[in-house]
Amino acid sequence: MYTGQIIFSQLMDVVPKYQFRKIVARHNGNYRVRRFTCWNQFLCLCFGQLTFRESLRDIVATLDALGSRRYHMGIKTTVARNTFSRANTNRPWQIYQELAMVLIDQARRACKDQTELESLSDSIYALDSTTIDLCLSLFPWAKFRTGKAAIKLHTLMDLEGSIPTFIHISDGRTHDVNILDMIPIMAGSIYIMDRGYLDFERLFTLDQSGGRFVIRSRKNLQFYRKSSKPVDRTAGLQCDQMVRLTGHYSKQKYPKPLLRVRVIDQENDQNIILLTNMTTCSTEQICEYYKSRWQIELFFKWIKQNLRIKAFYGQSVNAVKTQIWTAICTYLIILITQRTNQFNVKLHTMIQVLSVAILDRMTLKQLFSDESLTKFESHPRNQLGLFDF
Repeated sequence: MYTGQIIFSQLMDVVPKYQFRKIVARHNGNYRVRRFTCWNQFLCLCFGQLTFRESLRDIVATLDALGSRRYHMGIKTTVARNTFSRANTNRPWQIYQELAMVLIDQARRACKDQTELESLSDSIYALDSTTIDLCLSLFPWAKFRTGKAAIKLHTLMDLEGSIPTFIHISDGRTHDVNILDMIPIMAGSIYIMDRGYLDFERLFTLDQSGGRFVIRSRKNLQFYRKSSKPVDRTAGLQCDQMVRLTGHYSKQKYPKPLLRVRVIDQENDQNIILLTNMTTCSTEQICEYYKSRWQIELFFKWIKQNLRIKAFYGQSVNAVKTQIWTAICTYLIILITQRTNQFNVKLHTMIQVLSVAILDRMTLKQLFSDESLTKFESHPRNQLGLFDF
């Protein structure tokens, strides 16, 4: 019989403790703290994410019911709700942001060479945002519209492994295009965006920094055609044109030629126009790049369905950001566990199984060795799922 660590402790072993302590020390996170340290706070928040706890009171009541078993989780003290609430409100959320960056590097190493776009050697990123609705009376700092509050989760996702590499949390009024000023630009990388990010001055800055992009264009774009290439219309392609912008402001902000691709999405009956600065790339490849952007939409759907980021444990800015960053850390811990152990189990299945087996004494390989967990239902889809590894 296995008498080693419980499942929860094995998951938390993914977190590099030494680096976590360095981050906490840098932010003075444990200043004048006697018992409920930042590590205990992180364990409690991860426990709430993994077991689908809906409130702070719910987490504390569940931990109290565990009694001495809390010790085996690494929580060596009782958890008072007021102490937990003050920690979420006062301790810098940047601690968990920096921890997430450490886990992102770890996840990228674990997911190396496991991309679905195997034929591509360059880093490919998708940029998008999702809105999380809030109650204006409880979160007045996140005013969005009259009588409504919201925050936005702006995410840059590395499509090799489905790993978020940049996340910015803003109020709902922040326009998506402003995030182009914040994202890290790496020369040679490809950035895939929807038309909400169409700003030619910012796109030209991205181009001058060595980045490449594929972005959906608006229908009223002013341009003149320099040249055209024949396309396979049976595949839905309509045109492959080299163009220059002719709008009064757009031609000044982006003076270089662009490749314009028009394709008909026959399944959804959509007319899609794409612009890119990769003028030597084939039309089929440009369409394939843009199609891969759907992975970030599936990522947003997954975290909203499987992590606690729609009901918050606190009402302050710090508490909300702390919860979101610990949710991202939880996602990365599960992803790293799946990839390093090469489990042939969907992430959705993993988190569902973990929610009921979190205190069991068995190895992770024993937990996910059941063949029934690896039997995926085969049914037709319009697009491949993000987590069907």
